[in-house]
Amino acid sequence: MRGCRQESGALEKAGDKRLVGSKYVWLRNPENMHEQQKVDLSHLMAGAFKTRQAWALKNLFRVFWQLGCADAASFFFEYWSKRVDEVGLKPLIEVKELLQRHLDNVLRWFQHAITNAVSEGLNSKIQIIKASARGFHSFESYRNRTLFYCGKLNMAIA
Repeated sequence: MRGCRQESGALEKAGDKRLVGSKYVWLRNPENMHEQQKVDLSHLMAGAFKTRQAWALKNLFRVFWQLGCADAASFFFEYWSKRVDEVGLKPLIEVKELLQRHLDNVLRWFQHAITNAVSEGLNSKIQIIKASARGFHSFESYRNRTLFYCGKLNMAIA
């Protein structure tokens, strides 16, 4: 959370160390917190931090993925966007604008419930293959190595 780091640094310069070391409390989802983190979070939430507002809006957006249809999600996104604009935190506004640009594609998830995660994972493997080879003599070598590592070939001799 870029904003948390900036706010923490500014407060620390002023002698206020309440946000120092709190990064992982802000990043963790409430249901995954152990008791001490819940206590730490309740103390942090009592302060008038911008990070508190960002955390609340981040967790509010988690509702978006639980909605049953694209219409409800679109309505919720408009509500959430207004809250982000009211708070006025630049990192959140940037995220909102990114989501806004791709909202049609994001809403399509409610129709098909599929993502491009598999293709992103394969692309990541291919990039690792490419980097580890430090160049190939031919495209055929590159292709063969990619198919070997990503093709789940059964190398047992029949």
